[in-house]
Amino acid sequence: MFTLDMDDFVFELKDGALKHVGPSNRTATAKLYDVEGVEVREFGDERVKLAFSDEDGNEVEVALFPGEAREVARGVELLEDESRVFE
Repeated sequence: MFTLDMDDFVFELKDGALKHVGPSNRTATAKLYDVEGVEVREFGDERVKLAFSDEDGNEVEVALFPGEAREVARGVELLEDESRVFE
């Protein structure tokens, strides 16, 4: 399941093109649940890309610098040590 929360965005559809025409200070949140596939690969010269997909074909990709990727890995390891989620 994929959810996308785009609060107070304004879009214009003109000649088949979608363009954001509202203020530039808006934020959005994307969430992907029930992940079926995970891929880790190089992205450019300096980053790591984490790609997640569900059974419906929805995807979320996140590009991280190596330090950020290591922090994610450390966080998972800490959860493994402290939680029964991984049992």
